[in-house]
Amino acid sequence: MRHTTELVVRTYECDMNGHVNNANYLHYLEFARHEYLKAVGFDFAGSLRAGYGLFVTRVEIDYKRSAVLDDRLTIESEPVKRGAVSGVMAQRIARGDELVADARVTWAFVDPSGRPSRIPRELDVPGLSPDPA
Repeated sequence: MRHTTELVVRTYECDMNGHVNNANYLHYLEFARHEYLKAVGFDFAGSLRAGYGLFVTRVEIDYKRSAVLDDRLTIESEPVKRGAVSGVMAQRIARGDELVADARVTWAFVDPSGRPSRIPRELDVPGLSPDPA
């Protein structure tokens, strides 16, 4: 499944040169991932209440173009890999047809003790895995 999230660049996200500060792209990606999880029916709050966590373990971002104040950005999120306790999500930030940033985010699921764990059946929704080819 591919999910799209949209947002508009706000003043406080820009640096003194008028560009979105590179750290804010992490916020954009995280916001879009949470929207993705909601869309596929993953109960993030419920997993936290049960003591489980879905942790980001690696983020790779290739910055292609600068985003600036009032840009309308679209973030596409799509799972591309799934293992026993972890996975990878591809995310693209675009302004219209222009690619702004391309990212790959690796995540791992942990149990209440903080150790890598398989996702319990009641939390394991199909959208965490790539669509079958």
